[in-house]
Amino acid sequence: MSGTSLDGIDVAAIATDGRRHVIPGPALTVPYPDAFREKLRSVLGGAAPKAGIDAVSAELTRLHAAAIAELRAKYPEVVADLIGFHGHTILHRPQDRRTWQIGDGAILAKLTGVDVVADFRSADVAAGGEGAPLAPLYHAALAAKLSKPLTVLNLGGVGNVTWIGSEENQILAFDTGPGNALIDDWVRSHTGQSADLDGALARAGRISQEHVARFLANPYFDRPPPKSLDRDDFRDVAPNDLSLEDGAATLTEITAAAVAAARRHFPSPPKEWLVCGGGRHNSAIMAALARLLGTPVRPVETVGWNGDALEAQAFAYLAARSVLGLPLSLPSTTGAPHPVCGGRLFKAVR
Repeated sequence: MSGTSLDGIDVAAIATDGRRHVIPGPALTVPYPDAFREKLRSVLGGAAPKAGIDAVSAELTRLHAAAIAELRAKYPEVVADLIGFHGHTILHRPQDRRTWQIGDGAILAKLTGVDVVADFRSADVAAGGEGAPLAPLYHAALAAKLSKPLTVLNLGGVGNVTWIGSEENQILAFDTGPGNALIDDWVRSHTGQSADLDGALARAGRISQEHVARFLANPYFDRPPPKSLDRDDFRDVAPNDLSLEDGAATLTEITAAAVAAARRHFPSPPKEWLVCGGGRHNSAIMAALARLLGTPVRPVETVGWNGDALEAQAFAYLAARSVLGLPLSLPSTTGAPHPVCGGRLFKAVR
């Protein structure tokens, strides 16, 4: 999994039947080299020349193959029957029936010698769905024995929630708004650093409630779910008239406020929020969430999950579902008119 935060590649192994049976295995994260991260950033939006995008896609695929090789070398007990390869989203416009993930499943199958499932989102978008988020069915499988209703919040570059009720397939999922992307871009543009580590800048700044109120006036928050976002959909809310610290504080509050706004769409209030993704490492974000939600907010590690590996695990799970012909999405998770089984299988040459 290569997420919208552009930080690197998450690799995770699971054993699963593609249904309720899931045994998480080892995982690792391989950061992108700085030079490649900038190449990847340069093709976001899909407007770069085709040759440039193709070159980045090929390099992305090779880096994924290397990351898989690193996991297999470190954990030789892992024997992979199948690889789920999400690729990297450079454009997501479901309203135009477009979603674009770069990365070549056929090349990855050749490099690894293992069958690969890729292109997870296209079928859902073609059917009229949002194509995102796709992790909810995995969240529900993991949460089978937990008290409900509960909400799983993933804070990557974009934030998304999975509300899980007490009945089977009682799931609602959608993107909440910006996750780490706006904060990361703000810090990068002002300091050259990749992120506001542990929210230090945000804690030193003051929140501009005027900016927050303007952000929350966006009609996206009143739109009924399912709904999804592109990484750059809220780029115009950058508080360019504020200082570095005040901007970081304001964008942190904006991230948490978007999550709080999501509650209006839930069928009933969750008993707790379980947080995964890089945002849970930012204590300023976690404090803002606890203050605005008024409900227990915990990192997913408190229930035994690996929050750094969850998204990669989800695509391994979805790959298994794909080859079994099971749905990857439901009308309540992406807005597709019916459950959709997506993904394309690329067979390894043996």
